[in-house]
Order: sequence, then structure tokens, then C-alpha cells
Amino acid sequence: MEETPYAPLNSSSAFATSYQTLGSILPKVNRTVEKALNEGKLLDVVCGIKETMATLSQIPVNVTVTGDSGNGLSSFINALRIIGHEEDDSAPTGVVRTTQTPARYSSSHFPNVALWDMPGLGATAQTIENYSEEMKFSRYDLFIIIASEQFSSNHVNLAQVIQKMGKRFYIVWTKLDRDLSQCVLSEIQLLQSIQENIQQSLQKKRVNIPPIFLVSSLDPLLHDFPKLRDTLHKDLSNIRCSGPLNALSGTCEKIIDDKVDCLKERIDNGCSENSFGVRDNDDMGECLKAFQLKFGVDDRSLQQVAQSMGTVVEEYKANMKFQTLHTLQRGDWQLRLMTCAVVNSFFRVLKCLPCLCRCVPRFRRLKLKRMLLLVSQDTKAIVKKILRDSISSPQI
Repeated sequence: MEETPYAPLNSSSAFATSYQTLGSILPKVNRTVEKALNEGKLLDVVCGIKETMATLSQIPVNVTVTGDSGNGLSSFINALRIIGHEEDDSAPTGVVRTTQTPARYSSSHFPNVALWDMPGLGATAQTIENYSEEMKFSRYDLFIIIASEQFSSNHVNLAQVIQKMGKRFYIVWTKLDRDLSQCVLSEIQLLQSIQENIQQSLQKKRVNIPPIFLVSSLDPLLHDFPKLRDTLHKDLSNIRCSGPLNALSGTCEKIIDDKVDCLKERIDNGCSENSFGVRDNDDMGECLKAFQLKFGVDDRSLQQVAQSMGTVVEEYKANMKFQTLHTLQRGDWQLRLMTCAVVNSFFRVLKCLPCLCRCVPRFRRLKLKRMLLLVSQDTKAIVKKILRDSISSPQI
């Protein structure tokens, strides 16, 4: 079933840490990006963003595994790390409670991530509120709620507390192998039944549906485990990077706006031919190509950016509303009006009238400035895509 949006990330520990870490490199990155945008070198913008991502990827993130005692929290930790119970660094497991205090684990599969194995709910406190305070929920960035056999009120209450904190969480149903071996339903029916039960329990308490994964800790390569790992990797990148890169996105927009103001001033001063290399200011197609080259969203530059990002250039061109003169005129009514045949004929007549011919250069400047603004909007869209792709890149 389709998942609904769930609680967004807040600016807690990982975000605070990321801004502290960026304190030393963000000014340098901003200078690099500003220079690149002003020179129309988007490939250098990509390099600056990649430098930022490399630093952000080192920021530690705390992920906690919680739930009722006996649900297999420690077994899940081992399965997530893809290690056996017998290995020296494995989380202790057993039929009796084995985790008395929060235990920290690491994994080469999740660099710079602390996986915290919580004592099961009820082991240290009698209420959800006491449990969340005792386990210091505020210091964790992402929560994995473990359930098996039944999705209890404790699980729902945990989800409520975490949602109120504005943090991400997953529901993971473990011991799926046991359920499949004991149930008379088909596998498809059983999986659907478990999903629906969890969703209905959460919806009754007005908890937004988070990602739900049905797994077996005995088979960490089967069922929803691969999907769980992929989702976790993406969310770890979001936790580390979305705040700083959103700030960088705002910086990029301001730089582009400032560049537009500067170029508009040049147009008003009649410097378009020298500034943009345009031979004929009345040739809108030539002007468009010149502006795109000025901002680095010409075909050649976009091809370089796509190759650097490991994708195809069509993905970037799809974000441009004004790629050609035809789409430019069709997509903007003001420019369409300025370049229509009737208006062009009218101004050709004005050229022949000494008393009115001064209106022609003014009107041409209006067209150029409008086109300049639209090309800058495409540039902002391309930069935003670069930032989005940087967060979701598998190499981060």
C-alpha cells in the first residue's frame, strides 16, 4: 500500500553538528560557487558541491533500535550489520533480556553511523514518557521501531513520541520466517495483513505512516532487508546534508540574482554586443544561446555536468523550461507578446520615423532583460537538481 508522508527532519543533533562542521569550509565553498556561477562554469559548481558532500559524509549520525522486550532488537542489529551472533563484536542475543543499557555498535556498511541497541521497552521504565527520557531520545537522529508477533500499543505510543519530536522513524516487523512457517495464509496475504494491521493501528492514533519493512533477521539478504538498507542510506544522506545544502541553494539563488542585476545594467548601458558576443541584438535565437553560455546552461556545459554526476544530459534538460526559442516564447506570455509578428512589424515602422525611432532600442532592451531573467530561472532549476542529485548519490 502507498505510504503517506511522515514527520520531517528537525534541526537537532546531526544538523547542528553539520553546521558546525561546515563552519570552516562553507565560506570557501561559497567563494568557489560564486566564482563558478559568475563565470558560467557549472562544472566547477559541481566540484564545490562534491567537496561539501565529502565533508558532510563524515558527520556522525545516531540511529537507535527500540521496541518491546523480546522482539529481537539485538538480532536485528546483527542482521543489519550482516554479522553472525557468534562474532566477537555482535550484539548479545537470547531468550531472556540481554540488553540492560544502551549499547553502541558500528558497521562498515554504514560508515560514521552509531547503531544503538536499546533495552526493550519495559526493561527500565513503566511509561513511554519515562522510557524516552531515560533513553535520551533527543540525542538520536533516526529511530527503528522493532515489532513481532503483534503490533502493540507500546509500538504506537513510541511512534507518537518520535513523531512529536519531528524525527524520522521506521517500523520493522522481524521474525517473518516464523510467521511464514506457522501461518495458513499465503505469503502475499500474510504480508498484506501485517502491513494493514500496522497502518490501521497507527492511523487510529493519527500517526503518519512511516516506511514499514517486513524482515527476517535469519535472512538479512531477503524480504524487505535490501530495501531497508537502501532507504536507510538515503535518509542518512538527508540527515547529514539536506540542511547545509538547502542553505547553499539559497546562496546560489542570490548569486544568480546578483548576476542578473549586473547583466541588466550592462544591457541598459548598451553593452550587450561586447558583453555577450551577440552580433545582432534583434536575433532572439542568437541572444538566447549567448545568455545560456553566460550562465553555463548551454548544451556543452550541461553535457559536462551530466557526465560528472554520472547521468545523462536529458535529465538536466528536462528541468529547463526555456531550452529553445520556441519553448521560451511558448512558456512566457510577455516574451511571446514582445516577439509576435504584429509587434515586430510595428517597431520596424517606428525605425523609419525619426521622432519615434528612439523607442526601438528601449523595447529591444526590454526583450533582452526578459530573456535574461528566464534563462536565470533555468539556471536555478539546474543548480537545484545538482544539489538534489548530490544528496541521493549512492557514493555519498
